[in-house]
Amino acid sequence: MTMATRGDLSLRVHEAKAQLDAHVQEMVEWHFNPQTGCPFWLEFATKLDWDPRLEIRRFEDLRKFPPFQDEWLRGGPMRRWLPKAFVDKPLYVFETGGTTGLPKSRLAIEDFRTDYEMFSDTLPDEFFPRGANWLMLGPSGPRRLRLAVEHLCQYRGGICFSVDLDPRWVIKLIKLGESDTLERYKAHVIEQAITVLGAQHDIRCMFTTPKLLEALAEELENRSTSIRGTGITGIFAGGTEFTPQYTRFAIEELLGEGVYLTPTYGNTLMGLACSKPVTSEDHYKITYFGPQPRAVIEVVSFDEMDRVVAYGETGRVRLTTLTRETFIPGFLERDEGERERPHERYPWDGVSGVRPFRKLAAQTTVGVY
Repeated sequence: MTMATRGDLSLRVHEAKAQLDAHVQEMVEWHFNPQTGCPFWLEFATKLDWDPRLEIRRFEDLRKFPPFQDEWLRGGPMRRWLPKAFVDKPLYVFETGGTTGLPKSRLAIEDFRTDYEMFSDTLPDEFFPRGANWLMLGPSGPRRLRLAVEHLCQYRGGICFSVDLDPRWVIKLIKLGESDTLERYKAHVIEQAITVLGAQHDIRCMFTTPKLLEALAEELENRSTSIRGTGITGIFAGGTEFTPQYTRFAIEELLGEGVYLTPTYGNTLMGLACSKPVTSEDHYKITYFGPQPRAVIEVVSFDEMDRVVAYGETGRVRLTTLTRETFIPGFLERDEGERERPHERYPWDGVSGVRPFRKLAAQTTVGVY
């Protein structure tokens, strides 16, 4: 990076931070204003000895809030999260995977569409052609991901085809040690995908997870074809299995020439974090950047949740969601990773090496992801 480029990035980092601080003030005013806020945060404010609308002036001020509790998002009533300004809007409820008991839930109206329209702007049209049809080879059911991928496809002018896949059943089979049944279920899911791909729907793009991508590629090879042979040229994927080793394997061996793969890191609460371009020159390192200012990813100390670790150091992922539909300050994710420097395309901090948080890893069963 030249001195001029470094100086330009520094300026963009400064501008992005100013935009974030202004956005934080706007969102706090929205969620704690009696005219627009939701019952949960309006009631929460009555228990504070300070006024968020007066004292939150920048992103760092959000640390004045007590730690956001995981349990607040489990169970109902869901309308306690509905901002008064949206009481007449059609609502969605999206759930997390449910790997650790009662699923966390998020009320949604337009956020999932907005997030994936932003993500669409990062996809190269050469490999994700406008108007192309998609295959959603991922979880179905009460998850944001299915509708979000479908909207992404529609936003880009295509038709989305999908499979039936229950990740909670996969997790249950793993916990029960039913490996034979698990393999049969995986084969059932892959058979659905191959049936759709062979039905002359002209599918060019796909969402899937690392495990399902590998299973699909292997089964297609058994049938003397390949992912590229089905017509697919662009794949966006997400899951905890995305390591540099797996990415190299996927790009060089599973996909080959002519198929573009972009890893992502996302969940029901955050939306979607994009990765900077993954290259062999960078040893297939994957660095994710949150969709600021709508959501912010930090890497914080394991022992001091309000202390961001130094660049290159390891810590726990902390998420802050800042949209008009959802305000979640300082939520500690079940993941850890390394803090990364801003990138020219994403002038704010990133995270690499994302993996299950060490203290929870033994309690967490990773299924199709």
